Amino acid sequence: MPKIFFDHQKFTTQKFGGISRYFANIINAIKQNPEFEYLLGVANSKNYYIKDEKQILNTALADFFLKSEYGFRTFKLNELYCKHLLNQNNFDIFHPTYYEPYFINKLKKPMVTTIHDMTHERLPQYFWVKDPLTSYKRINADRADKIIAISETTKRDLLTYLPVDEKKVEVIYHGIDLETPLFFEEIKNLPKNYLLFIGDRGGYKNFYLLLDAFAEISKKNSDIQLVLSGGGNLEGADVEIINRLKLNDKVRHFNVSDGQLNHLYKNALLFIYPSLYEGFGLPILEAFKAQCPVLLSKTDCFEEIANEAAAFFSPFDLEDLIFQIEKLIGDSELRKQLIDKGNIRLMDFPLQKSMDKTLALYKTLA
Repeated sequence: MPKIFFDHQKFTTQKFGGISRYFANIINAIKQNPEFEYLLGVANSKNYYIKDEKQILNTALADFFLKSEYGFRTFKLNELYCKHLLNQNNFDIFHPTYYEPYFINKLKKPMVTTIHDMTHERLPQYFWVKDPLTSYKRINADRADKIIAISETTKRDLLTYLPVDEKKVEVIYHGIDLETPLFFEEIKNLPKNYLLFIGDRGGYKNFYLLLDAFAEISKKNSDIQLVLSGGGNLEGADVEIINRLKLNDKVRHFNVSDGQLNHLYKNALLFIYPSLYEGFGLPILEAFKAQCPVLLSKTDCFEEIANEAAAFFSPFDLEDLIFQIEKLIGDSELRKQLIDKGNIRLMDFPLQKSMDKTLALYKTLA
């Protein structure tokens, strides 16, 4: 019975987030499969998705002593705990939740790594020159016995930018739970008519092009607002640009629960994902499931995942973005057509299929 060891990294650094949720989904799949076991290298974490998992130092006293800016103490504690488990060697396969290679000299068992995107490699101009992520990712890919790429686009870019044997790489798409109905939580003071943006706003996320487009849209559509969620509170450059564009009373940010996020999707005129590059784009599937029409930047991965179930705009073309938004907000029948197509496309991404393929990959190494 193969035992899969998941380390702490994204469970330490994320309270909510796509990568930690991805690994929590795999853990849940293992729980439901008597042919597998798992080991979780987390001593203390505030991650929502593993809140019910046993954590040896998940106490109020431990929280008090571990309190530090940016969670540095918790990260180091969890890393030490993972090193201890590596030394014990009581597992069959190691699947790190991110790329920091602290385990390289200790690991004696087969390893799987998941490559979530190749953004740093394709768009290095948007990242700090001393960011170690690119080298960490290369070290992981070199050491891994199997590599999961979450899209064909990611696989192609992985093989382009890293010296990786293609035989090690398997594409396993993300999936979404198609069986469980969404639950919705209302949000106070949510505007009646709004465009929706989800996630981080810096650099390659292309948020400022959307702001410029919305500044023009709002001149003709004074009743429409722009709603943001995730990515942290508005501050710094975000606030300055919103002020400069005179959008103070038109742009709203909400920190939301999963139920409230579903509510945001469900009631939006349009979900807009203007990113210049992504490895998959899970919010596309979230929007599909919540019956929300989607407008995407015309990039390789988004075309691969959404297919014909979304509208597209040229990612550097402000006028095209304005045109596509105006066309969609002015045509309720077109929005309904996109929702219908989204419902069909969603059927290609069942979570169970994603989990089955992941467990099957583990079996090849056990």
